[in-house]
Amino acid sequence: MVSLWGSKNGGDQHTDGDSANDEVNSQQQPRQSRDADERTRLLPPRNDGYLDPDDPAVSPYNLFSVRAVRYVGVLFLIISFLWWVLLLVSIFVSPPMMHSRGSGFFDFSFTTLTAGNLLIGLLFFSTPSRAMEWSSLVIAVLLLLDMIIVLAVQRLRSEEGWVGIASVIWATVMALYNVMSDRVVAWGKQEEEERLTGRKETRRTLREWCAVLTATVIMIVMIVITILLTATLILRSRDASLKPPGERYYVDGDKYKIHLACVGNITFDAHGKKIPTVLVEAGELPFEDTMDDWIYSSYRNGTIDRYCYYDRPGFAWSDNAPSPHSAGMTSDALSEALARAGEEGPWVLVSAGVGSIYSRIFSSRHVRDVHGLFLIDGLHEDLLHRIASPTRGFILWGRGIISPLGYDRLLGAIFKHRTREDRVYGKSAYQAGKFIKAKLQENLVAGSLTKNEVSQARNIQTPFTPLVVVSSGIEVRRDNEWERKQEDLTKITDNLISWDVVNRAPHRVWLTREGRTILEKRLGELVRAK
Repeated sequence: MVSLWGSKNGGDQHTDGDSANDEVNSQQQPRQSRDADERTRLLPPRNDGYLDPDDPAVSPYNLFSVRAVRYVGVLFLIISFLWWVLLLVSIFVSPPMMHSRGSGFFDFSFTTLTAGNLLIGLLFFSTPSRAMEWSSLVIAVLLLLDMIIVLAVQRLRSEEGWVGIASVIWATVMALYNVMSDRVVAWGKQEEEERLTGRKETRRTLREWCAVLTATVIMIVMIVITILLTATLILRSRDASLKPPGERYYVDGDKYKIHLACVGNITFDAHGKKIPTVLVEAGELPFEDTMDDWIYSSYRNGTIDRYCYYDRPGFAWSDNAPSPHSAGMTSDALSEALARAGEEGPWVLVSAGVGSIYSRIFSSRHVRDVHGLFLIDGLHEDLLHRIASPTRGFILWGRGIISPLGYDRLLGAIFKHRTREDRVYGKSAYQAGKFIKAKLQENLVAGSLTKNEVSQARNIQTPFTPLVVVSSGIEVRRDNEWERKQEDLTKITDNLISWDVVNRAPHRVWLTREGRTILEKRLGELVRAK
């Protein structure tokens, strides 16, 4: 008979089944309620004993060699940054034993490139790529070529000095280190993938592709920069072959060289007295491209018998001086160069523009040897603030920083057929890093050291020295303050021979026929003045 409540065995089976289910549920309950923590697996375990390629545990950083390469890269970056700061400071103040006879901007550029190269390598360290590797290799080859050029060309080697040579060698070594670093990380990544996942991973995540693209774009920009640096060095090596007229003399404890040249022979008058030699001080640009034409014309037509000229530090064939460098320091360097060349006075000092500041200081320090002063639209000491402007200084510094790229000189050479003469002393000379450094040095101390020196020179200047002042009519009419200061320049001695205002003449008075005629006439009078 079937029981109303079911068979006893069936009931027992049901009860056993319920108790078994309750036991399973009781065992599973804690597992379901436990929250995830740092020990919880992100991905389900694989049955083959390998990790999933996307598991964070699959990393090249597991290898000590990869970690060591990264730590060494960080160390190299710190060293490069400290060297970069030191070179930045040396642009404004030359540390002992660190003066280079060149501009110093090339050293700074190579170190900037090195720091950038190392930084990019560290930022994208864990995502090696063929593009990164080949880009680093191209940069390394170009820097190796730069190193060879600097070491092979004697003039470049002397201008860059040990600082520049060390900078380009360091840049080359660091570029090669970046290539090696990329290869080590790629090898470590493959090793860990094969060990932990059983195969080399060929996929990249979107994040990795973005990193590779970004690194590639940045490296392409750095390749372009390196190509420009190399092309500019090739131009510089070409310009170094241009021989200067005259000679270059060591000055200031043999720290740098000044270019000095003299034309004509020493002559004497009927009484056996030595006729003064004209000593020319250029204005804002090198003498060879500005005043040389009319001075040489005066020599050829017999107005003067002999003249000497020199290039201020950083101009044309002269090296850059240590920073800071004032007009008085330049005058002392000229005195030393003249002494080494065996040149002696008497002198008639001819100067234009800002060069008048230098001539007046030189005159005050050689009062017995100066026969006369000739100022051509000279700059007054009260107007030195115009060239000491902080804005002008910042612009000059910015131009100097990018000057090693040489894009303006390269374009001029390619499309305008600029020659080495144009780049050394001609119409493109203002683009050179040496020239920009000289102007920056002039700017930094114009309102302090230089102004004090020229103010002292005015008090020391002997009152009986013959003086000629020729002013630009255009500048006088354009600027009332310039007119007043030109008039004040006529009073720096008590022996004014003449003051001429050439009506249609620009700042470079000799560019007009009337201006040149007056200049040659007054120069002859000054040379023969009693």
